[in-house]
Amino acid sequence: MRRRAPALAAATAAVLAAAGVGVLSAYPASAASGCTVQYSVSSQWPGGFGASVAITNLGDALTSWTLVWSYGSGQAVTQYWNAAITQSGSTVTAKNVDYNASLATNASTSFGFNASWTGSNPAPTSFTLNGVTCTGVVSGSPTPSRTSVSPTPTRTGVSPTPSRTGTSPTPSRTPTPTPTSGTPGVPSDAVWTGTGQWDNWTNNGYTLTNDVWGSGAGPQTIWARSGTNWGVIANHPMTSGVKSYPHTGRTLNRSLSSLATLTSSFNVSVPGSGNWETAYDIWANNNAYEVMLWANQNGAVGPIAESYDANGAVPAFRNVSVGGQTWNVYRGSNGANAVFSFVRVGNTNSANIDVLAVLKWLRTQGWWGDVTVGDVQFGFEISGDTGSQAFTDNSFNISYS
Repeated sequence: MRRRAPALAAATAAVLAAAGVGVLSAYPASAASGCTVQYSVSSQWPGGFGASVAITNLGDALTSWTLVWSYGSGQAVTQYWNAAITQSGSTVTAKNVDYNASLATNASTSFGFNASWTGSNPAPTSFTLNGVTCTGVVSGSPTPSRTSVSPTPTRTGVSPTPSRTGTSPTPSRTPTPTPTSGTPGVPSDAVWTGTGQWDNWTNNGYTLTNDVWGSGAGPQTIWARSGTNWGVIANHPMTSGVKSYPHTGRTLNRSLSSLATLTSSFNVSVPGSGNWETAYDIWANNNAYEVMLWANQNGAVGPIAESYDANGAVPAFRNVSVGGQTWNVYRGSNGANAVFSFVRVGNTNSANIDVLAVLKWLRTQGWWGDVTVGDVQFGFEISGDTGSQAFTDNSFNISYS
């Protein structure tokens, strides 16, 4: 779950696409039918990408749905969530799962997936819902109020989105702290604030980064009293896909076998609504491996995994006690690097974690070897906010020897 370099973020924005909408002439004349579809690439990396699809049913209520589209450049779906997806050649078929089968008139649902690509990654140009080409027009026996529909659907929910990872942006160090200028929610005693996508500040060996890497993000202000007491005011739309990962962290560049200790503690204050999680993001072997430690979460978020069912990601191990906490452990890949996610059993806003024990556990499973531990980061991965929301890291510490 994380961090795109500025160049990659620009490339991601360039491939965002919205595909429009449709009618059903194959249905009986007595049934009103029609739909819109919004297809967007939420992240992209060499050889892979993540996408989200939002469907709005403009016709009569549906008790099940099947969405079909075709790729023109050899893209292939590799992982999916909130839908059951199959692919035959260039044709992709997405069917509902149990909990999102029903779609009332003007109701919406969404799902997501990861896929591979080579050469180019154009968006599909046409979608059919239950055999109806989605054009945004209602056919059959529509009521006057449904004869014209905006091509942009109103989303009623957000799909759990697995982590999208990539290379860390190269910091452009802020030479001196910038005092707060009265931004609502920013403490008056903050010594540094930033609103830029990659704004960062180093203090006492910790580097803070605003890290607004996802597409469709809203405004976000990061502030700090120090490198370990900081917060963020975010107002991202409640749409699918991770928008940002404001974080603090340190760079170790130490082999796993050379570490005698690696511990961390935190205390945070988080909102009670929105889609987000508080998480460590630990990188190894020049970003070939990513380890996430989820401390708490809210809303429609979820880890990346090797398999998914109607309930979302399926853990490789359940109730693993390691590092002083109990976790469900997920193993997967985003197409660019391996991702190991430890999701705490039960949310907490404060904890002490033996991080080294967690990293050594991965080695005992044969998931990696004597890796070089690079960046150890901690922050808030935000997918959507219900208005302007405040996240605060009251205290934080990383110690190693």
